[in-house]
Amino acid sequence: MHILRRVIVIVAVTALVLIAAFTGVYLWQQPILLTGTGYAAHNACAVTEVAGRDDPATDLPPNPLVPYLQVDVDVDADRTTGSILGAIAHQTAWYTDGFGCTLADQRPELGEATAIDAGANPFTDAATPAAPTPEADAALEQAMGRAFGDELAASDQEALGTRAVVVVKDGELVAERYADGFDAETPQLGWSMSKSVAELMTGMLVEQGVVSLDDDHLRPEWTDERADITVEDLLRMQSGLEWDETYDLGTPITRMLYLEPDMGSYVASLPLEHEPGTVQEYSSGSTTLLCSVLTERTGLGADLPRQTILGALGLSTAVFEPDGAGTPVCSSYLWAAPRDWAALGQFALQDGEWNGEQLLPEGWMDDTLTNVDHEATDDPGYAMGFRTNVLPDGSLRWPELPDDTYYMSGHDGQKVVMVPSEELVVVRMGFTPAADDEPSERQLVADAIAALG
Repeated sequence: MHILRRVIVIVAVTALVLIAAFTGVYLWQQPILLTGTGYAAHNACAVTEVAGRDDPATDLPPNPLVPYLQVDVDVDADRTTGSILGAIAHQTAWYTDGFGCTLADQRPELGEATAIDAGANPFTDAATPAAPTPEADAALEQAMGRAFGDELAASDQEALGTRAVVVVKDGELVAERYADGFDAETPQLGWSMSKSVAELMTGMLVEQGVVSLDDDHLRPEWTDERADITVEDLLRMQSGLEWDETYDLGTPITRMLYLEPDMGSYVASLPLEHEPGTVQEYSSGSTTLLCSVLTERTGLGADLPRQTILGALGLSTAVFEPDGAGTPVCSSYLWAAPRDWAALGQFALQDGEWNGEQLLPEGWMDDTLTNVDHEATDDPGYAMGFRTNVLPDGSLRWPELPDDTYYMSGHDGQKVVMVPSEELVVVRMGFTPAADDEPSERQLVADAIAALG
């Protein structure tokens, strides 16, 4: 009897130790697990509900957690839940029409999305976002074929991952091509190209007198040196706020995107590591913090992009997703069909003139593309929301392209490239997690210039 009691006690103690150990490990690893399940939930929600596709797993990057992720989509409830094997680390993404998907414990109250008329976009049709596809000449077809890897083996084509190419010359749509499962109406995620759009949206608000580049004291809780941070500092990634842009589990960028319901407040809570304006450090936090300031100034909340740049340009397929606080995630979460991305490039190329109306301050793009000298930078040639071909030391980032080339750039190989001297806009979108600066993108632009004479 005593032996049996001893065995029972040993088993009970062992079970408690194992439970405690498991709980401790889970609590230690919980932020990492929630990052993974948050990514999976948001991705599945957006790919399904925003892009209208049924293959969200194809947009998951290589990661050891992927085999253990479980995603449950409840279309009727507009809710997508991610978890580890359906048991732990649950994260929920909520879909709202016009605003896309938001990670939050409870459904966010975002209000009603302003309707967007596609008629303002010359690259779409008044009745549908898909105007007829232009017939490209043989040289352009060959250029697009190279961008899609037509001459590559199937495995290499898949690794290249091109999903869309759109070419605009002299303000006219001249060529486009889409991968299987995508077309002219399929929204695609621009990732950090969203920052360029946020910069253009800021310019519109400057033109309207809502904000100015030298506005400081941007947050009421900033009673220290952070009060010196300006709107321009946030746009130029020179705020001095502590940051790490490494896309890995547990870093500030992934914590902001997948663990923080109020992303702007999280970034605003970070300490200074440099004097504002002195050091340039690429930071998605800076752009999302900026948009929290803009939503507060305008009072428009999640509808801010729709009532400004998206609506003005007629970007009817575009969805700028907000966080749980209703702030558009201006660093990362703009979805739009490639023709709408091309319209954004054309808007920049036209210095903010659209359908006869000047929407940006005069000289805005000149200021946008002017590089500032810094004590240090981790991204030479990042000007104000766009990257320039001419680097601060005078060398060319892409020697094969004209000096005046500049571009939007996003994770997984998203590019919108503008060449003013050629009156050219080239859009390349895809899923290329192995390389964010794929040489084929630059070759595509060079080929388009050669083909169009």
